[in-house]
Parts: sequence; C-alpha cells; structure tokens
Amino acid sequence: MRYALLLHNREPAEGEIDPEAIAAMQEAFGAYGRALEAAGVLVAAEVLQSQDVTTTVTLRDGSLQVQDGPFAETKEALAGVIVVDVPDLDAALAWAEKCPGATYGVVEVRPAATSFVNGSWT
Repeated sequence: MRYALLLHNREPAEGEIDPEAIAAMQEAFGAYGRALEAAGVLVAAEVLQSQDVTTTVTLRDGSLQVQDGPFAETKEALAGVIVVDVPDLDAALAWAEKCPGATYGVVEVRPAATSFVNGSWT
C-alpha cells in the first residue's frame, strides 16, 4: 500500500540555520533516501521550495484564479513529500520515525486512496 510522508516544518529565515547544520541535515536525508531505496520501498521523494514561491490555482464557478503565495498562512509549511510503498501502516510509521525531518518538524503519514499507475487509477 502506498503512503505519503508529508513533511511539515517552520520555514527558517535566511541565514537562521548554521551552514554546518544544513550540511549535516542534507547528509542525514541522503542516508535516509538511500535506505528507502535499498529497502525497495521508495516511490518518490521531493523537497519543496519555500512558500514564497508558491502559486495556487482554483477554478470555482467557472472562474480561474491564480494567486502568488500560499493559499493559507500557517506556522508550519509543507516542506516535502515522500511516497513509500509498504505492506501496512506500521511499516509506514516505522519509516516516518526514521525520517530526519521528524527531529525538527512533523511527519504526517497519510495512506493513498488511489494511485495512478500505468495509465489508470487503481
């Protein structure tokens, strides 16, 4: 079953985090990604750019609205998405626990309702 590990955290200000801490976290995420790949459970992983480059699109009552910036102001922002294909929730939670992002943010574990595979929804 596929699960999305949604990484949420407060976006730090420019220069707020020491470059050595950033390098250490990048290495931790690299090791985590390699472990997911080695286990054969990684479907996709994306680190997202900051909220200030977000664009939202809505189509309500036939009217297209394109807006710069996030749809809602929040203390924590969606910072990344990792999709894993594992047997059950317990396995997804075990991978979420190992995620370096859990040390400074929140990892939301959400099961996929359907998946688009080979040209169709399953």
